[in-house]
Amino acid sequence: MQHTEEEVRSALRQWLEQNWDPDSSLIEWRNKLVDSGWGVADWPSEWFGKDLPLALMPIVNEEFQRAHAIGVANKGAGRLAAMTLLEHGTPDQKSQFLRRILTGEDVWCQLFSEPGSGSDLAGANTRAVLQGDHWLVNGQKVWTTSAHHADYGFLLARTDMDIPKHQGLSFFLIDMRQPGVEVKPLRQMNGHASFNEVFLTDAIIPKEYLVLSEGDGWKIATTTLMYERRNADSTLRGKKAHGGEQRIYQEEAEEIRVANEPYTWYPQRAGRVDLVVQRAQETGRNTDPVVRQEIAKLICLNRCVEWTARRARTAQEQGRPPGPEGSLGKLASSVVARAANRVHTMIAGGDAMLTGEDSPMQGVIAEVLVSTPAISIAGGTDEIQKNIISERVLGMPKEPRTDVDVPFRDVKKNSF
Repeated sequence: MQHTEEEVRSALRQWLEQNWDPDSSLIEWRNKLVDSGWGVADWPSEWFGKDLPLALMPIVNEEFQRAHAIGVANKGAGRLAAMTLLEHGTPDQKSQFLRRILTGEDVWCQLFSEPGSGSDLAGANTRAVLQGDHWLVNGQKVWTTSAHHADYGFLLARTDMDIPKHQGLSFFLIDMRQPGVEVKPLRQMNGHASFNEVFLTDAIIPKEYLVLSEGDGWKIATTTLMYERRNADSTLRGKKAHGGEQRIYQEEAEEIRVANEPYTWYPQRAGRVDLVVQRAQETGRNTDPVVRQEIAKLICLNRCVEWTARRARTAQEQGRPPGPEGSLGKLASSVVARAANRVHTMIAGGDAMLTGEDSPMQGVIAEVLVSTPAISIAGGTDEIQKNIISERVLGMPKEPRTDVDVPFRDVKKNSF
């Protein structure tokens, strides 16, 4: 495989000129793209890639943009499932799932969080018991985006109650369409229903859907979370359709509409720093020296967060595995969201709480105020990120714990 910029650009441009057809169906095109290796060119050649170094991927992206060509489905929980399976999955699991993730034929969700364990992911209570040729699963998951239309999920479940909690977890792939899986939407205080709670009642998982071995769940989930945190900023930006009248563009637009539906409020969750100067000018608060100072602080802080995210992306492009820099970026984004919340309140005053036609920006500012707390919780709370940073970046000793060296059965748990 060519590894110079000129050779990669020339080879891909020639392939696109010969194969790109906007009148084809989205699935038909993506299957051809997956077979070519150009869809995920940085992946191993044995799994639909071309073994390209990440440093050359910007060249690939530029050529796709030049041709106005659509890439593989590579966002959300499907992206996390693909990267996790690529690192830990068996050949059979990769063969069964990777292609359909890339073509977009299968939708995935992440079944990690539980209502009784809060930020303590390792405290999961959902049980998986081996019975013959399958696992029987019972429990409840929460904050599960896209569960209502997911085909598959990746699940963290407890397979051993008699060893310490981190060691008794296993990582599974689960069919979300089976009778034992019930999905119910959760209504948020900002009016959206982006998440779901999932009830698992005697749900069946074939033995071959266990990833790695029993007890490896925590190690695999850590991989998934590192990819999730590293790409948190791209999730907030969302994905836009290419636009166009041909069949493939219309199908892409519908796919993105459905995929982005749970995330329509995510710009508000991030604080809408982009609206601060505009709002200050509209209200005349840009002449207030105190407000001006707070706006300046916010913009400087936000720019620093952008640089942190760029460092993480650069590390990824250089082929370095995801590490604690994802926690730095996520924690920083949370700080920015709260600071933006405060500045928007300074600008709008009591009107920031209004919704409807007479409210600031027809309720957008009010939505910012009630949405920003979510960014300090989703994907690992601020407290979790601080622990990761203190231990893995600063080298500080771990905080005392009383629940890690005892059988999980003996750990005190929340009760209702």
